[in-house]
Amino acid sequence: MTKHEFQELTQNIVLLDGATGSNLMAAGMPKGVCTEEWVLAHKDVIQNLQRAYIEAGSNIIYAPTFGGNRVSLTMHGLQDRMEEINRTLVSYSREVADAADHKVYVAADITTSGKMMAPAGEMTYEAAFEMYQEQIGILKDSGVDLIVAETMINIEETLAAVDAASTVCELPIMCTMTVDADGSIFSGGNAIEAAVSLEAAGADAVGVNCSVGPDQLVSVIRNIKENVSIPVIAKPNAGMPFIDDNGNAVYSMKAPDFARHVKALIDAGAGIVGGCCGTTPEYIREVAKMIGR
Repeated sequence: MTKHEFQELTQNIVLLDGATGSNLMAAGMPKGVCTEEWVLAHKDVIQNLQRAYIEAGSNIIYAPTFGGNRVSLTMHGLQDRMEEINRTLVSYSREVADAADHKVYVAADITTSGKMMAPAGEMTYEAAFEMYQEQIGILKDSGVDLIVAETMINIEETLAAVDAASTVCELPIMCTMTVDADGSIFSGGNAIEAAVSLEAAGADAVGVNCSVGPDQLVSVIRNIKENVSIPVIAKPNAGMPFIDDNGNAVYSMKAPDFARHVKALIDAGAGIVGGCCGTTPEYIREVAKMIGR
């Protein structure tokens, strides 16, 4: 996908997919394992989930490469399998997208290193840049249509991802930070500052994901929309979870309510919408119905 094709796609509301991790755990993925390694061995689980998202109306699905950077894989002793893991996981999503009865794009999913950025921690801009450059290069060669840096918690690290992408490919890149209801970012700064900086760096769409429920993000989305000229993304959780007796996060917002609140986010300026933790294909189907798909 070229950046121009992305601009044309976003002339209308674009529907992303919903959660991956919470659905994998519901399908039997144990806590504490490397998600990418588990998905590698459970092709049917991820493909059934992504097929259901496409049937629900998703225009873009996220390849399950979220933690496929060298830093994260090293924590599981899998750094030497990095290229194999990323290429294979993209191929799983590519197969499903290419078999769909409507045009579906595959986004390469990347995220934070999990390390604190300097001076608070050991991760430098240069190290983050190299980490993203390596993973994005592999993902581009694997046949993805665009890049998405999601669940980001640091503006500088996200800028490193955008800068790295521009050196290895010309694919569109979307960026979403995870924020509190007031728009503040875990490591400092806020969603509006991040959005402005990322647009200036060359991001093709900006916004928020994960964080809180859609009912708490209206003012954040409106403020981002008022400060950027590129599409705004909203991919919220299914409300705020509570922890049950077994230590599991339980999301209480039902699909029709989620869709109704996403409609409010669209009215506030979001042009690219989907779901994060706690959402399922049912949630995407309700959003699709709400926007008249």
